[in-house]
Amino acid sequence: MTKSAEGFARVAREVFAPIYPVIAEQALAWSGIRDGIALDIGSGPGLLSVALAERSNLSVIALDADPAMSRIARTSAAGCAGRVIPVTGDVHCMPVRDDTVSIAVSRGSIYFWEDRARAFSEIERILRPGGVAYVGGSFGTPELREAIFTEMRRRNPNWDQDVARRSGRATPDTLRREVAESGVLHARIREEEEGMWVEIRKGAISPRAR
Repeated sequence: MTKSAEGFARVAREVFAPIYPVIAEQALAWSGIRDGIALDIGSGPGLLSVALAERSNLSVIALDADPAMSRIARTSAAGCAGRVIPVTGDVHCMPVRDDTVSIAVSRGSIYFWEDRARAFSEIERILRPGGVAYVGGSFGTPELREAIFTEMRRRNPNWDQDVARRSGRATPDTLRREVAESGVLHARIREEEEGMWVEIRKGAISPRAR
């Protein structure tokens, strides 16, 4: 297990943990989906995956490119009765069949994707007809965002600069352009005080079935 994976998991548990139940509830409420297969892209230690499983009847695939993170997620999901399945894989070429995922969620990893247009197309591919994805960088609520920023500034004096640098790589205008390049049929940007989401919806008829 890599030191970086262990460090990331520690910060997720010690600082970011309160946001995952909030984000899970938001995604479930927005989508109206609580059954089927969920996909947590860039799942890290699996805390959002567990929150989704605990608040729904979904079976959750916790997908992360780092095998060490998949091992940590397996520990995080120990109490979920096998409903969270850690899988090692990359968002640009996911080991998931076409038209199978009811809801996909990704919190934070969008800033590190090498080719977001390709990733958006891949996300549309794996969604079932009627499925929806929320990918972005929300902090849950403005209050949670402020609490996290306060603690992360204490731990990392360069926190604000790091956030600005990451956010600058994925502005709303940049994301709109990349969504257009991806060829995804139904997508929009949800801008909120606590963060931003790219929402991708798949029509009732798969584009590949036309």
